[in-house]
Amino acid sequence: MKTQSKRRRQPLSPDSSPNPFDILTEEIVCKILDHLHNDPFATKAFSLTCKAFYFIESRHRRILKPLRPELLPRIFRRYPFVSHLDLSMCPRVDDTTLNVISSTWKATLQSINLSRSRFFTNAGLSSLFVNCSGLVEVDLCNAMQLTDLAASAIAEAKNLERLSLARCKSITDMGIGCIAVGCRKLRSLCLKWCLRVGDLGVELIALKCKQIRSLDLSYLPITEKSLNSVLQLQHLEDLVLEGCHGIDDDGLSTLDQSCKSLKMLNLSNCQNVTHTGLSSLINGTEQLQQIILAYGSSVSPKLPKVTSDLVKCLNAYSKLQSIKLDGCTVTWSGIKAMASLHSPVKELSLSKCLGLTDDGLSFLVQSHKDLRKLDITCCRKITYTSIDIITNSCTSLTSLRMESCSLVPKEAFVLIGARCSFLEELDATDNEIDDEGLKSISRCSKLSILKLGICSNISDEGLAKVGSSCSMLKEVDLYRSVAISDAGIAAIGDGCPALEMINIAYNDKITDNSLVSLSKCRMLKALEIRGCLGVSSIGLLAIAVGCKQLTVLDIKKCFNINDNGMLPLAQFSQNLKQINLSYCSVTDVGLVALASISRLQNMTILHLAGLTPNGLAAALLACRALTKVKLHASFRPLLPQSILGYMEAHGCVFHWRDKAFQVRLTEGNGSQGMEAALWKEQQ
Repeated sequence: MKTQSKRRRQPLSPDSSPNPFDILTEEIVCKILDHLHNDPFATKAFSLTCKAFYFIESRHRRILKPLRPELLPRIFRRYPFVSHLDLSMCPRVDDTTLNVISSTWKATLQSINLSRSRFFTNAGLSSLFVNCSGLVEVDLCNAMQLTDLAASAIAEAKNLERLSLARCKSITDMGIGCIAVGCRKLRSLCLKWCLRVGDLGVELIALKCKQIRSLDLSYLPITEKSLNSVLQLQHLEDLVLEGCHGIDDDGLSTLDQSCKSLKMLNLSNCQNVTHTGLSSLINGTEQLQQIILAYGSSVSPKLPKVTSDLVKCLNAYSKLQSIKLDGCTVTWSGIKAMASLHSPVKELSLSKCLGLTDDGLSFLVQSHKDLRKLDITCCRKITYTSIDIITNSCTSLTSLRMESCSLVPKEAFVLIGARCSFLEELDATDNEIDDEGLKSISRCSKLSILKLGICSNISDEGLAKVGSSCSMLKEVDLYRSVAISDAGIAAIGDGCPALEMINIAYNDKITDNSLVSLSKCRMLKALEIRGCLGVSSIGLLAIAVGCKQLTVLDIKKCFNINDNGMLPLAQFSQNLKQINLSYCSVTDVGLVALASISRLQNMTILHLAGLTPNGLAAALLACRALTKVKLHASFRPLLPQSILGYMEAHGCVFHWRDKAFQVRLTEGNGSQGMEAALWKEQQ
């Protein structure tokens, strides 16, 4: 293969006209393809250029994510060297499909994702693992139908290194024991929500799989009995014990092992563990870098507290960089203890921490000036003083999350932009930030995530400055920021070509002009415009034509969007996976057109006045990749049961909602007759 790839290829066309690609070797063409892998349209266009490029692209492709299992036969013939197969968009994968996969790519397949697939059994898995001896990574999350027989099939994968069994609720200790004996090379294992796996199964994993680096035991009914064995794993770096209520101080005090290699420990929601148990658990852990003690790990389950005793447990760990204490009550003694930590803390999460005041937060950040990430979401007692100290002390911040810090005045946001020039993420949702604050924040040229939902003091003036200065923005949230209009969105569309997600829901000044502006953002993947009464199918047409990578669209309560908006979506938005059409003016015609999108997986269709049972049935049958549909309960007796059974047999889950219709009222306002966006539930 290598020898052939270095030879000059035959001319691409039989005529004598010179073609610059004729001088390129296959190796060079493959290098070009390496730079196109993030753009499926570019790869497809490349392969359709000529037969030679089609052949090279088929042999170059290593990663596949097919839309439907029925496409697999064609894929088998075209792509012989696939090593990474993602079937998460194929809800129906049966044993026959796994048999064909195992025979086609048995020499090349290294990883497979079956996390959203169903209908296969232990027989199909056995064929897969026996034939594909090179498999090193398997994702079987949510496969609740799998039993211990499937686990014994997994044990055939002798070279497996990464395995996820989250929510495989039928697998027991016996099945996990089979995996432990067969898969000795495991490095990463997730057993989250495997509720029938207890101490015995975990202990067997620890005794047999000595190479484990990452172990997620969240919400397992385990105790300290298995932890002794787990802590003996010499290479263990990440240990997640979230929600393990069977672990308590008394049990941890009996531990006689320590894990010197541990770098990350998650004890969130472990409400029976206090500083005493924590000290026993991490004793001798020399490499600890991150600890998560959110919503628990305290004296009282009802009122988790961060005290000096708790923090002193961490004082010996010089490499500790990340501390997450979300949902805890912070005491002054705990603040002083955290401030005295000698480790170089880079990330501190104090979201929803009761008791956090200006004095405590200011004292803390002045002792940890190298902070890069700070989360103070819903810390409602902090004011200008805290922001002043934070921005003056932690000038290297890259992420600041401060949603709903209601006492922080607008003047404080000017300090953020003036002093934290390296900021990449700012969440100022539900705050008093105004245009002057936005103008200051626009100095943060590396900003990629900006959340300004429910910020009534900002307007187009400030947003225009952000759009012209922050060209690296990828995510913008303007939910219910009601003073924003088309002019502000135009600045974002013109100045932020890398934009991937924007939320402008419930802003009544937004019209089709905003959508035309956003259509310039070719990388846009998620658009939420629910409740924007000024947009229509005309604006949606611009989005469909300009934003071909769109995958998520929410147009709920956009009454002026009708079938004329669905037709261009069907033609141009072939990457669309999720859409909310509730309350729109779409009829059977538009929905059937939309159903032609081959990647569409998730639809919410509530209260479409023009939708009939026959039209809905036709659309459902045409949407061959659907995995989730939300419908009004009134349709359930009107749809043929054979159709519902057929859809469910192919992996589609129906969610029936009995939600009352919401009608819009119009209020007059003097002679102007201004329309108010009011919603009222119909009784």
